[in-house]
Amino acid sequence: MSGVAGASKKPTVKEVARRAGVSPMTVSRTLAGGANVRPDVQERVLAAVRELGYHRNENARSLRPGQSSGLIGVAITNLGNPYYGNFALGVEEVVAETGRRIILGNTGGESWRERQLVADLRGRQVEGLILVPAGGPSDHLSPDHLGDMPLVLASRRIYGLDVDVVLLDDVGGAYRGTLALLDAGHTRIGYLGNVGSAFTGGRRYEGFARALAERGVIADPELIVREQQDAASASAGEATRRLLDLPAPPTAIFSANNRNSIGALREIGRRLRAGSRAADMPEIVSFDDFELAELMPVPVTVVEHDARQLGREAARLLLSRLQMTDRSEQPARLVEMPVRVGRAVHV
Repeated sequence: MSGVAGASKKPTVKEVARRAGVSPMTVSRTLAGGANVRPDVQERVLAAVRELGYHRNENARSLRPGQSSGLIGVAITNLGNPYYGNFALGVEEVVAETGRRIILGNTGGESWRERQLVADLRGRQVEGLILVPAGGPSDHLSPDHLGDMPLVLASRRIYGLDVDVVLLDDVGGAYRGTLALLDAGHTRIGYLGNVGSAFTGGRRYEGFARALAERGVIADPELIVREQQDAASASAGEATRRLLDLPAPPTAIFSANNRNSIGALREIGRRLRAGSRAADMPEIVSFDDFELAELMPVPVTVVEHDARQLGREAARLLLSRLQMTDRSEQPARLVEMPVRVGRAVHV
């Protein structure tokens, strides 16, 4: 009997510390965000957490047996991007109708931070989780780690993970946005996008390349830059500088997200202030709207969609999953939301 009881006993902080060869305080600091803990030590602690199946239970003292926390976890990749702020507002709007609240966390697009955040949200006994995946290893999102806690992925999919997903029509939107540039007479079209491993980056480049191929335009590798992350408007500005310094610069740029668009337009603005002519600057198509797009000094066409509606749909998927009595046996659902190519605007 004692062997059975020992096997079911939940691991403690001290056991994690012993396995990682660190102090319990170091374990606590790592799980709280890793302040003042070396990265290699954090990795040892997180490995021990995974091996032992440990997670904190922040609400244990405040919840009665059988009582729900009333909390929904929401994890996004870039809290500094207003797009994700609107997404979170959409989630909150729907969740609040049920009397629940959200806990919002930011992963910065880093898989190790996502792992820590998910563990923390589990410890707070959230009823379900809505996640914009950071990419990278995803074993911490498997049923073996999450148990019966439902998960909804938003904006990005993780192949091999059988959960509900809400996406945008990334391929179709990029395809139609690129066609708009081709219809305007452009053939030297630059591309600013996410790293190739990013889910949305791959889909949006697919739509871009499809439009060029359909019109018989060969994509010039010199004009394709796919090294930016979501938050990297500065690196997008540097990429735009390199494109515009080419002997034959692009006459138009397709930007795969709003952070890239802002970086590109900052570089264009810098050149205009230095005396360049607006007529010599490229036209822009931006997938995602951004602040003051209508006030830009060059024509900007936006592939539009409602980030708040994306959040609402993700929340509805999660809440409906929570209401299922046999939810683990129900098939995963995929919702793809439409986008619209607006007309070019500029002052």
